[in-house]
Amino acid sequence: MTLLRLTVLLLTLLLGSQAMAQSQPMPIPAPPALGAESYILMDFHSGEILAEKNVDLQRDPASLTKVMTAFVVFSELKSGNLALDEEVLVSEKAWRAPGSRMFIEVGDHITVENLLRGMIIQSGNDASVALAEHVAGSEETFAALMNQYAAELGMDNTHYTNAAGLPDPDHYASAEDTARLVRALIARFPEYYDFYSERAFTWNDIEQFNRNRMLWQDSSVDGVKTGYTEAAGYCLATSANRDGMRLISVVMGAGTPESRVQQSKALLNYGYRFFETHRLYAADEAIDTPRIWKGNVDNLPVGVTEDIYVTVPIRSYERLDAQMTIADRLEAPVEFGQALGELQVSLDGEPVTRRDIVALESVPEGGLVSRTVDSLMLWMN
Repeated sequence: MTLLRLTVLLLTLLLGSQAMAQSQPMPIPAPPALGAESYILMDFHSGEILAEKNVDLQRDPASLTKVMTAFVVFSELKSGNLALDEEVLVSEKAWRAPGSRMFIEVGDHITVENLLRGMIIQSGNDASVALAEHVAGSEETFAALMNQYAAELGMDNTHYTNAAGLPDPDHYASAEDTARLVRALIARFPEYYDFYSERAFTWNDIEQFNRNRMLWQDSSVDGVKTGYTEAAGYCLATSANRDGMRLISVVMGAGTPESRVQQSKALLNYGYRFFETHRLYAADEAIDTPRIWKGNVDNLPVGVTEDIYVTVPIRSYERLDAQMTIADRLEAPVEFGQALGELQVSLDGEPVTRRDIVALESVPEGGLVSRTVDSLMLWMN
């Protein structure tokens, strides 16, 4: 194997970014200690966890459940199995759903889009049940779908029994799982995410305001969901975007509505004050073009299949170092996406991220003459 060292200057040139001025690193204090039972602060792009407490604790998620309900509905919309203007017939079970309500009536025909607004903005349990029944036939079957998506997302400390977040001993989620869910929802369904920033919705002549107070108190916040039951306490999943850096916070088990807001603010402010996120490499763009032997071309573009982001302490970007290991002698045939080596990014000698280096093109074997010439050259070397 050969080792290719990419300095920060080279990283910057590859990305087409401007070199950052030299500066002394800023000391990073410990994250704020908050009173909530569990919480997490995660960077959206890199997935880096910047603050945490009891992130795997299985807790009653209350209406944070509706983030997964929306995730399932959005998945159906994106796959074409459902349409925003499709009408849903409201059942008696949906109408009778206890707790927060959109105030739908039995026998109403309501579009999927309006029910989504009623669930997301008004936190309507009735809207949640109506959507679940329409998508899956019953709320129980819909809950099975929710759990399938949870397993797909690696939400190991989550299990759902209903679509609205009503208390149940077998209905639970963790702070980290919820942050992971929010991250996936924003990444997969940007076309529907705007619902979460709407501040009010009127149905049945009743105007209700979004329960996420952060929308009024921080202009960078554009979601996501509140929750409350006596067992859950006050919960809040928040996402904010400042100058292209998106953070996700989840607070579970706060003591009051105001404390969940203040604790969410403290987490976000900590993240934005002391960290920064950079995209180092773009997906499917060549990082290098090493020589390939016995193929129909002489050079093979290699890179990564997904954008590589890193979240690092503020003013530490220039201390990043990238090392790429690839095979000493690449020989055709090579298939598109075939792993050929590894890229490791480190900060002050500590690994930050590792990714496979893959072929960005397929290279079939060359003709007899070119293979023979290359074989001779390799033998001579």
